Amino acid sequence: MFLTIIITVLITAVVAIGVYILISRIVLKNKAEQIIKNAETEGENIKKDKIIQAKEKFLQLKSEHEAYINEKNSQIQQAESRLKQRENQLNQQNAELGRKQKELEASKETVKSKFEAIDKKQEEYEKLREQAISKLEEVAGMSAADAKNQLVEQMKAEAKTQAMGYINDTMDEARLNASKEAKRIVINTIQRIAPEVAIENAVTVFNIDNDEIKGRIIGREGRNIRALEAATEVELVVDDTPEAILISSFDPVRREVARLALHQLVADGRIHPARIEEVVTKVKKQLEEEILETGKRTCIDLGIHGLNIELVKLIGRMKYRSSYGQNLLQHSREVANICAVMAAELGLNAKAAKRAGLLHDIGKVSEEDHELPHALLGMKLAEEYKEKPEICNAIGAHHEEIEMTSLIAPLVMVGDAISGARPGARREVIESYIKRLKDMEDLALAYPGVTKTYAIQAGRELRVIVGADQVSDAQVESLSLDIARKIQDEMTYPGQVKVTVIRETRAVAFAK
Repeated sequence: MFLTIIITVLITAVVAIGVYILISRIVLKNKAEQIIKNAETEGENIKKDKIIQAKEKFLQLKSEHEAYINEKNSQIQQAESRLKQRENQLNQQNAELGRKQKELEASKETVKSKFEAIDKKQEEYEKLREQAISKLEEVAGMSAADAKNQLVEQMKAEAKTQAMGYINDTMDEARLNASKEAKRIVINTIQRIAPEVAIENAVTVFNIDNDEIKGRIIGREGRNIRALEAATEVELVVDDTPEAILISSFDPVRREVARLALHQLVADGRIHPARIEEVVTKVKKQLEEEILETGKRTCIDLGIHGLNIELVKLIGRMKYRSSYGQNLLQHSREVANICAVMAAELGLNAKAAKRAGLLHDIGKVSEEDHELPHALLGMKLAEEYKEKPEICNAIGAHHEEIEMTSLIAPLVMVGDAISGARPGARREVIESYIKRLKDMEDLALAYPGVTKTYAIQAGRELRVIVGADQVSDAQVESLSLDIARKIQDEMTYPGQVKVTVIRETRAVAFAK
C-alpha cells in the first residue's frame, strides 16, 4: 500500500515536471517571437530614419552645388563682360594709334622739309661766316686760331688773378676768425705748462775710478764680462777709453740694469759669474719695482686714477726711453698737461684729454708686436686693458694713421706736436737737419724766375727771392702757394713751414 502511494507520487511529479517544461517552452517561444517582431519593427523604423536623413543630406548637397554653379556662372559672365570691355578699349586704342601714326608720318614729312630748308640756310650761313672771317683776318692781319689762343691766354691770366684774389680774401677772413682764438688757447696752454727745456739723456757710459777695475770686470779669459753680457743682454765695450766702460744696447732698460749691476759689483768688489747672476737678478727686481713706483707716482701727480696695473708699468718704463733725445715720460706728462689745459679752454672733458695725452706713446715701450706703428700698438694695448673708446681712438689717431672719431683726438695730436716742436725739446742728427734745409731750398730754386732761396728759423720759414723782370706781382701769390703745396706733398718736417716770396724792383741811376 505504501509502495503504491510512492509510485503514484512519483508519477504525479514527473507529469507535473513535463507539464511545466511544456508550458515554459510555449512561453519562451512566444517571448522570442515577440522580441523578433519588436526587432523587425525597430529595424524598419531605423531604416526609415536613415533614408529620410540621406534624402535630406542629398537635398542639402544639391542646393549647395546649385549655389556654387550659379556663383561660377556669375563670375564667368562678369569675366566675359570685362573681356568684352577690354576688347572694346583695345579696339579704340588701336584706332587711336592708327590715327596718330598717320599724323606722325604727315608731321615727319613736314619736319623733313623744314630740316632740308635749315640745312640750306646753314650752308649759306657757313659761306657768309667764312667770308666774314676772311675779311676780318685781312683787316686784323692775324688768323682766327691765333686770335682765339691769344684771347684764351688773356682770359686764363685774368681768371687766375681773380681766383688768387678770392683765395687770399678767403684765407684772410679765415685767419681773422680763427687765428686770434687759436693763438690765445695755444699761448695760454704753453705759458701755463712751461716745462724745463733741459732733457735727460740715456746713460751709455759707466765711469770707473781706475783702469785696474777693467781687468776685474773682464775676468780670467773674459768669463766675467761674458757672464755679465749674457745676464743683462747688453754689449760691454772695454777699450782704451780711460776710466770708462761703454754699455751698448738698443733697450735703455737693459742698459740701466747693466749700469746698476756694474755699480753694485764694483762697490762690493766680489766679481765672479755666480755673483754677477745674483746681482743682476736682484737689480732687475729692484728696477721693476722702481718702474712700477714711477708709473704710480706719475699717475698720482697728474690726478689720473683707475689705470690697469700693466698700463702703469708701461708708463714707468717711459722714464728709460727717449725720442729724438726727448725723455718719453717727460714728453708724455707734458702732452697730458697741454691736452688738459686746451680741453678746459674748449669746454671738453679735461680728465679724459689728460689721460689720453699721458697714454698716447705707450706703444713705444711695449715689447710685443713691433710690426705695428707705435700709435696703433698703443691703441691696441689701451683696448686690451679696457680703456674707453674715445681714449683708444685719440691714442691711435695722434699721427693720423686712423680716422679721428672723438673730440679729444685732435687735442692729443696738437699737444704732441707742441711738445716736440718747442725749442730745445728734441735733438736731430746734424746731417739730416742740414740735408732737409738744403732740399727745401733746392725745391724752391727749381721754379722759373726764382733767383735765391734761404731756409731760416731752423727750417720753419723759407724766403724765396724772385726776379722782378720774370715774375709779376700777380704771379707771386700763385708761386708761394705752389711752393708750399709741393713742400707739403714731398717733404717731411715738424710743425709748419712759412713760405715768403719777395719781389723787389730796383732803379739805379748815377749823377755825374
